[in-house]
Amino acid sequence: MNAPVTSTPRFSHSADSLRNIAQDMLDYAKQRGASAASADVSVGFGQSVTVRHGEVETIEYNRDKGLSVTVYLGQQRGNASTSDFSPQAVRDTVDAALSIARYTAKDDCSGLPDADMLARDFPDMDLYHPWDLPVDAAIALAQQCEQAALDADKRIRNSEGATVNLHEAQFITANSLGFIGGFPTSRHSLSCAVIAEERDSMERDYWYAVARDAKDLMDAKQVGLIAAGRTVRRLNARQIDTTQVPVLFEAPIASGLLGSFVGAVSGGSLYRKSSFLFDQMDKQIFAPHINISDVPDIRKGLASSPFDDEGVRTQRRNIVENGVLRGYFLGSYSARKLGMRTTGNAGGNHNLILQSGELDFAGLLKQMGRGLLVTELLGQGVNQVTGDYSRGAAGFWVEHGEIQYPVQEITIAGNLKDMFRNIVAAGNDVLVQGSRQCGSILVEGMTIAGR
Repeated sequence: MNAPVTSTPRFSHSADSLRNIAQDMLDYAKQRGASAASADVSVGFGQSVTVRHGEVETIEYNRDKGLSVTVYLGQQRGNASTSDFSPQAVRDTVDAALSIARYTAKDDCSGLPDADMLARDFPDMDLYHPWDLPVDAAIALAQQCEQAALDADKRIRNSEGATVNLHEAQFITANSLGFIGGFPTSRHSLSCAVIAEERDSMERDYWYAVARDAKDLMDAKQVGLIAAGRTVRRLNARQIDTTQVPVLFEAPIASGLLGSFVGAVSGGSLYRKSSFLFDQMDKQIFAPHINISDVPDIRKGLASSPFDDEGVRTQRRNIVENGVLRGYFLGSYSARKLGMRTTGNAGGNHNLILQSGELDFAGLLKQMGRGLLVTELLGQGVNQVTGDYSRGAAGFWVEHGEIQYPVQEITIAGNLKDMFRNIVAAGNDVLVQGSRQCGSILVEGMTIAGR
């Protein structure tokens, strides 16, 4: 059951070399008495260039490598890792994992995935796009991005810089059930942050773009212009009185609501009964028009993969259908704890997609009429056990469907159970900057604590 793995001289070790190291670990673990084992081996490199006020501030280049092995002695488990790929270090790492396993308690839920759940097909999802970017070209790109921001408005007085990042990696995952697979990946980004001043007001904001393929990145000047526009619009922010109004979460932060949902229906929270959505399968938890799917096979997707961290095959799943919870996010261990089977989500969600509604951002503002547009959240005030939600925030006050003025020094509060059920609309202004994709989300009836 071998996955085709592209070999490339861009990496310090070839795919065949990584495959051999993984197999050596498994063979040695078996020789030393392990009843089962899994191995992960990876190499990667990255380049980061930051420019501030047109001058190079940092140039960083890194090469990483690492391997880890998990061994089982019946129901006892041990894990060890190293960055040394020498044969002796590989053997020492396996021995260390076995030593740990001998001292761990037996756990009848531990072990490799069921063999029939392992991936056998490895479709190419177009996840690797090397970027031949000389340092001089990276500097020029960052300068172009920052200069566009600085030139956009005379109130832009300072800069935290613009950064161009490229990263490429290659990995192999294998286990003693015969699974071995891996592939190269890439992830590139461009970001800019600037500071605006007017009278006694000073504000900072930023923007970034990320993609597997550098050709899919937003134009550098556009990134700078958006960063500048977002910064300037925050000037001369006011406080508002405490009130209860609808809240529109702008797309860049609305994905955080999906993150809270994923955490609440993931294995660890569920089997520990530490989730506000415990025992809610097949129950209405969102507004009836909300549909959420987990899609692992999007070409160039930032969270696409034919298998999860355990080698279990992935599949498209409807997680929420018309507001009803239809699926969890489980790895093998948590699934056994719950008396279920893995969902192919060891390592978390894949491309999680909230189905868009018909309204664009302007349409959402009009539907809200009067309320708060939130563009920044501060702090970590989310209780995953109770669902209580309280975050510092900044954004804009909206009247008659139009933005009136920026606001700051406020707190928005509610409970995620109510917030999910009170989602009025999900916009079609979908932003792809990570594994959770959605447009802006309008929630009615939240409490705003102000002056």
